[in-house]
Amino acid sequence: MLKKLRIKFICINMTIITIMLAVIFCLVIHFTRSSLEETDQRMLQEIAADPLYLARPGDASRIRLPYFTLRLDGRNRPLEVAGSYSRLSSEDDYLQKLIDLSINTREYTGLLPDYNLRFLRFSTPTDHFLIFMDISTEITTMNNLTRNCLLIGIFSFFAFLGISVFLANWAVHPVDQAWKQQKQFIADASHELKTPLTVILTNTELLRSSSFPEEKKAHFLDNIRTMTGQMQKLVEGMLELSRIDSGSVQTAAEKLDLSALAEESLLPFEPLYFESGRELDSEISPGIRVTGSSSHLRQLLEILLDNALKYSASASTVSVRLRKARHCCLLQVESQGETLSREDLKRIFQRFYRTDSSRSRDGSYGLGLSIAKKIVEKHHGKIWAESRDGVNTFYVQLNCLS
Repeated sequence: MLKKLRIKFICINMTIITIMLAVIFCLVIHFTRSSLEETDQRMLQEIAADPLYLARPGDASRIRLPYFTLRLDGRNRPLEVAGSYSRLSSEDDYLQKLIDLSINTREYTGLLPDYNLRFLRFSTPTDHFLIFMDISTEITTMNNLTRNCLLIGIFSFFAFLGISVFLANWAVHPVDQAWKQQKQFIADASHELKTPLTVILTNTELLRSSSFPEEKKAHFLDNIRTMTGQMQKLVEGMLELSRIDSGSVQTAAEKLDLSALAEESLLPFEPLYFESGRELDSEISPGIRVTGSSSHLRQLLEILLDNALKYSASASTVSVRLRKARHCCLLQVESQGETLSREDLKRIFQRFYRTDSSRSRDGSYGLGLSIAKKIVEKHHGKIWAESRDGVNTFYVQLNCLS
């Protein structure tokens, strides 16, 4: 599909470019030819003003092309030859051929393409005249112009073809990435759902068996309940990501106290940290106000605190800091744990990515940080992670009110 889209993009682009080049070069050739013809006609009219005048060296005449003038008798035969073109005799049969061709045309001016001549026929009260002008130079000029336009057109076509291929790849790249991410998302979701579904089906079959005591069947029911809860969390996370991606979730533009919101979000986690043997330390600057959705920002804080609880080392301290810096505020969640590699730091906000695949057993599916990133992006902020010497720190930067 993407290959066809890329080819279609290139074909449409090259069709437009080809038409534009053809129109431009045709217009250049047309206007050049028209300009030369107009100049020739003007020179012929200047010669007609004094048909037997012979240009002399050093004369300021504006006649730039070789020409000759014939004065005719009543039977259209040459009586006199004048001009700056060549040494011709009135007895020359060549002149009679030119006269016959010119007289046989209905127009008073025209071309003799076989002889590379342009003519003008006019009369005075006493005589008839024919003026012939050599346009070999103009024909050569037009041929050279046409050839150059053709060569430039071919070169431009292939140059634009290369540019179009590059632009097509550049334009389709986000679609390609989205397509790959969608396929990867489906594959990962299917993989994550496969295990709990298998456990549920297995325990269901065991429940139907009469060979197990009631205590054992109660254990099977607990397994089903646990797996069902994990599936519910997974599906809710995927639905949340889908709603954010589709834009159906809009961040309410309300002014709120982020400091107070952070303090409230920390309270439910204090007993959880205490039970796990960890300590939760906070340093919240008061009076930091932002514009956004209180529910989504609360969810953001909960995701970061839950992530620190799951991945921090035992008997360690998790620090939460919120401070103001110029026109923005910076939220920092710092915990001790296994040092994250550069690859982990790049991919940690991707869906279903976990540094430890065994984390899925405790309900971690790698969706939390993806949701956190989407929430921050919806608030026009920035989120990133740093890891150094066994200390992992997540940063969130948001615009704040002055």
